Amino acid sequence: MSSAIFENSDIKARDRFEILHHELRNRICLLDYAPGMRLSETELAEEFGVSRTPLRRVLARLEDGGLVHSVHGVGTFVTDVNIEELAQTYQLRMELAELVGKLSPKRPDAALSVRLSDLSQRAKALVQNPEPRAFAQINMDFFLARLELSDNAPLREISERLYIQTTRIWLKSFFASIIDLNEEIRVFAREVDEVIAAIELGDLQAAALIQRAHISMSYSRMKR
Repeated sequence: MSSAIFENSDIKARDRFEILHHELRNRICLLDYAPGMRLSETELAEEFGVSRTPLRRVLARLEDGGLVHSVHGVGTFVTDVNIEELAQTYQLRMELAELVGKLSPKRPDAALSVRLSDLSQRAKALVQNPEPRAFAQINMDFFLARLELSDNAPLREISERLYIQTTRIWLKSFFASIIDLNEEIRVFAREVDEVIAAIELGDLQAAALIQRAHISMSYSRMKR
């Protein structure tokens, strides 16, 4: 992503904020910005063509989400995480996953159905050509697509926040060869197809239970 996207004068300030937040969040979650790295406000402001005021608002939101921490007079640094620190977060994620199928569930529209089908194809392609970062990206895309099956805004917001806090753990595990990347991708591809099958049957609660089970199994494999 370059600053060119902000050259469009029709983009509202709120949209610019969300775009910048989404981009920086992804870079942290995908380990493009490594834990401990210092984020330069000057370099980021120059890259995205924004002033420091909106950039600092974005960094404050990232800090609120636990992705960075600010040291007065020193700078803003990417945080680090480990599975022991986030054990309770994983437990809560499992409960919230099930609630997505219960609280204001909604059937996917045509656009979301196409996205889910595309995710299934991407997952199958990844089985043939495993790559950690690409897997992390498709996993994130699938999670966010699944959240659209609920109209409960607070549930979506909390679920996304907790997911973002944990997503770096298993990506780090792949790079450290703690978890078998090939097996994880195969399991994920099956999960996507199982969830889609449940959605096509109109059983959103079953789709939610499938995701809850996969979160639980993923957590167990990381602990092992």
